[in-house]
Parts: sequence; C-alpha cells; structure tokens
Amino acid sequence: MAEEYILVSEENAGERLDKLIANEIPELSRNAVQKLINDSLVFVNSVAVSKSVKLKKGDEIVFEIPEPVELKAEPQNIPVEIVYEDDDLLVVNKPKGMVVHPAPGNLDGTLVNALLYHCKGRLSGINGVIRPGIVHRIDKDTSGLLIVAKNDTSHAFLAEQIKEHSFKREYRAVVVGRMPNEKGTVDLPLGRSRNDRKKQAVNGLNPRNAVTHYEVLEHFNGFDYCRFSLETGRTHQIRVHSAALGRPVAGDTVYGSPKNTYSLSGQCLHAALIGFIHPVTKEYMEFTSELPDYFTQFLNKISKK
Repeated sequence: MAEEYILVSEENAGERLDKLIANEIPELSRNAVQKLINDSLVFVNSVAVSKSVKLKKGDEIVFEIPEPVELKAEPQNIPVEIVYEDDDLLVVNKPKGMVVHPAPGNLDGTLVNALLYHCKGRLSGINGVIRPGIVHRIDKDTSGLLIVAKNDTSHAFLAEQIKEHSFKREYRAVVVGRMPNEKGTVDLPLGRSRNDRKKQAVNGLNPRNAVTHYEVLEHFNGFDYCRFSLETGRTHQIRVHSAALGRPVAGDTVYGSPKNTYSLSGQCLHAALIGFIHPVTKEYMEFTSELPDYFTQFLNKISKK
C-alpha cells in the first residue's frame, strides 16, 4: 500500500474529510475515499474518524491507498443492437442505462462486455483492455449511436476525423425552458469542475475549446425540443452547455435540478445521427437512430400540458 499525507491549510479548514481527500488526490473518487475511511485506512491526527468530520487548520491526515487491481473486460452474452457492421467497424445503438465500458462500480454488463462476445474479441486495442474498440463514448443515460473499431488502423482513422471535427454527430434533447434563440452556437471552453471532480464546468480546470450548435425543433409548455450538433466532443458537452444557457437537459440531475421531477431516469438526450468517412473504402457513411420509447413518451407527456 502507498501512504499519503495531507496537512490541512487555512483555506481548506471546515472541509469534510472525504471531500478534501478526493479534491487533493484526483485519481481517487469520492466513493473510493469513503471506502478507505470505512475500512479504517484514513487517520486524522492519528485517529480513525468518520467521513463527514470537519477539518481544522493544522490537522494531519494520513491514509493508505491499496495497490490498484487491474480491471479486465470479459465477454458477456448481452443483446446489443448492431445498426451496421463490416470487417473494420460497427455502428451500435446503445440503450439508455447501459455503461459503455467497465470501470469501478460497473465491472460488467457494459457495452464493451457485449461487444467482446459479439466480435469474439476482435476489437481495436488502442484504448487498452478496458475500452477495446471504443472510439468515442456517450454517457450511461444517453441513448443512441456510437461507432466501434475492429482494428487499430480503423480506430486511428476514425479518431483523426473526430480530432479534425469532420466526424458528424447530431443529438436530440428536451431542455427545460425556452432557448434564447431558435438557432445558435455555444462557444464556451470546458474543463473539470473545481468543486466536483466528477463534473465538467465552463472555464474549469485545464479548459479546452468546446463548440455546440443548436436548433429548436418544437416548443412545448415549459420545454424546448432541440437538435444539437457537436463541433467538438468534450465530456458532457451538450449537458454543460445547455445548463450554461440556463436551459438544462430535462432529467439531468447533475447539471440541472438535483430532483428529477419529470419521471425520467437520467437526461433526455439521444445520439440520433453519426456520419464519417469509412477507413477503408473512404466513402462517406451516415446512420440515424429513431427516438427511443422513453423519449417519445416524454414528448407526448409534455405536449399535453
């Protein structure tokens, strides 16, 4: 085990123990920190304390981090909708609620587990054993299309299109409130939030250029149904940019209201279209995905208000 030491500064006085450690040690999630505390591996002034203890200036925190356990994705016979497949790539229609790749807390049941079974392990290895074939990701509670590479050559070719902003991605979303204009562009850099390492924020830590285009497709009472297209592909980009306009995606309890009052399990956001140049044939290909049931049911619900 590796031992860590933190001396509480005046600036951090009054902070909760678990929050301070998670902020100071970026590789540890808050849940991981809480597990260390519950396992009596964290000491404040040589005493094991609870996760919610408020710290004082000069407190000495000592804790041990167990050696990491290497994660490995295993094939699982999980049904997954394949929209297109050839020897070089697949286009998958991911359902809402499915995690893309294994991570602590979601070690199986992911899209990668399903793809390893479906492809008999024939996926690109550029992103390692946990994310084989994954060229780009969408959030657990975002449904829709994403592309998967079967070999490293295809992966590199597709990833370059994303980098050069020539990879076409369109989303459908319902946002809370009326958008400022019928059409518009949000050009606000995004980085990790200074207050919550699991969130992104406008002008956060190490911000990167982020551009989102939107168009209102239909107005409802208290909601707008919109098309979003990505010029860049930052983590949570549409969700953060929408929230920055004061129009969070309906059901998004991370960047919108913490209480989900819309009978939605997560954000109402669907990856409806992707377009790209095929890595071998060099032909442009485009695929669309119809709105899933949860989305259409919500549109019907708000249309009756």
